[in-house]
Amino acid sequence: MTASRFVKEKESIRKRLLEYTRLAFGMLPEMGGPRILDIGCGSGAPTLELARLSKGEIVGLDIDREGLRELVRQAEEDGLSDRVRTVMGSLSQVPFPPESFEGSISALGFERGLLEWGRLLKPGGFLAVHDEQGDIPRKLKQISACGYELLGWFAIGQDIWGKEYFSPLEELIEKTATPPDAESKLLQAVRAARREIEWFKKDPGRSSSAFFVMRKTSPPSR
Repeated sequence: MTASRFVKEKESIRKRLLEYTRLAFGMLPEMGGPRILDIGCGSGAPTLELARLSKGEIVGLDIDREGLRELVRQAEEDGLSDRVRTVMGSLSQVPFPPESFEGSISALGFERGLLEWGRLLKPGGFLAVHDEQGDIPRKLKQISACGYELLGWFAIGQDIWGKEYFSPLEELIEKTATPPDAESKLLQAVRAARREIEWFKKDPGRSSSAFFVMRKTSPPSR
């Protein structure tokens, strides 16, 4: 198996979880061609789904160069390259001016993201955060304190992550031959996938996650 084939099959596994991206997007009011920032987009399965759902402009931000290349390739293949672009950059130092976006999807962080990434949103803009499930009551309080109105939230349990992502990923790894002379990009991709499996098996509870969908209403109250 080639590295590109492995990445493509892994991406098809990730697509099993797109129903939760659609569920979160369904909590938003109808918008006409919004500009959306997907922070920590990786290779971009949810990014492309957002482009299809919103019919707007999507900017994917990540430090993973290979992941961004795969996102660009897939956007071209899906006929979405006119509305999807990528930016390589740090999640903690987002390179955009204030009030650049109507919405943002995040893969990590919470309170810091609410405070720092909120400056990117236009007044009345929306923020959707996909985070470790963690302390839900504390996070709900932080949403209000950081100047947002909660539109809705839901959890994705470790059983769902195991069944829909980690088990199929483990099967993909097992069927992928990695002889010593295999291409280096394939070996790197398989090693990274194995680390994901090891992380999940070591602490399955940390795989539980939650989506929080909110509207920017005011400056933080703190």
